[in-house]
Amino acid sequence: MSRGGGKGPSLKDKLDGNELDLSLCDLNEVPAALPKATVLDLSCNNLISLPSDFCSLMHLVKLDLSKNRLQQLPLDFGRLVNLQHLDLLNNRLVTLPVSFAQLKNLKWLDLKDNPLDPVLAKVAGDCLDEKQCKQAAVKVLQHMKAIQSEQDRQRQRKLQAEREMEKKREAEQRAKEAQERELRKREKAEEKERRRREYDAQKAAKQEMEKKTKKENVQTRKPASSSRPAQPPRHRHSWSRSVLRVLLLVLLCVLCTLAACKLTELQRQPLCVSVNTLYEDVVAALQNHKTLQNMLQQNSQQ
Repeated sequence: MSRGGGKGPSLKDKLDGNELDLSLCDLNEVPAALPKATVLDLSCNNLISLPSDFCSLMHLVKLDLSKNRLQQLPLDFGRLVNLQHLDLLNNRLVTLPVSFAQLKNLKWLDLKDNPLDPVLAKVAGDCLDEKQCKQAAVKVLQHMKAIQSEQDRQRQRKLQAEREMEKKREAEQRAKEAQERELRKREKAEEKERRRREYDAQKAAKQEMEKKTKKENVQTRKPASSSRPAQPPRHRHSWSRSVLRVLLLVLLCVLCTLAACKLTELQRQPLCVSVNTLYEDVVAALQNHKTLQNMLQQNSQQ
């Protein structure tokens, strides 16, 4: 709070106990560093507004601001919770701050001769006597509490609307994100299906190429295999030679044995006797066989 124009009043001279009388001091502003008093009279001055720190005077019980040029009260005027008597006669007030509803101890109020809002003026009444001023305090407090409650409800509705709007935006965002995820998932599935078809096509083409190459290789090997002698007869021919060699070896052994039994002293041995007898029987059989062939030849010639 600051001093008014000129030298201003001496605050100590104006202080009488708990009462500070600054009326008729031609003040344009509320003086700074007001003494701590429960009663403050600032009537009949040229005050247009109250400083922001005026509402820190929470010890005030009675306040007289009548016959000034106040156009509005501070927004936090309701901080003066101990205020019981308030005189705002003959100012330029149109409305009261919503915080006015917090003046729960207010018992007396005068709002006459202000260009009040019609609704507020009707609630405040005329305040022509003590009873009407007391009724004005009660009714104005009720009215301001109703305004405060309505503003609180409006604020709550606004907050609720904002929350619902935020929820709606969040829901829309979630739906959008879900749609984008679904789209990405579908695109991914389509891409996977396309790649799978390409893989199947490449695999089929590779198998077809391998099959074709195999067929060409088979066709290429056929002439060579047809001109080449078969391997199994070669193996059979080698086997036949081996058998023939064994037979010749056996025959040689037989001839050696026969020669030994015929030409040596072993011819009287039992084994050689058997061999010589077998030899004579074979020779006889061969001769008979030869005689038979001759007879057959003669008959065929006749």
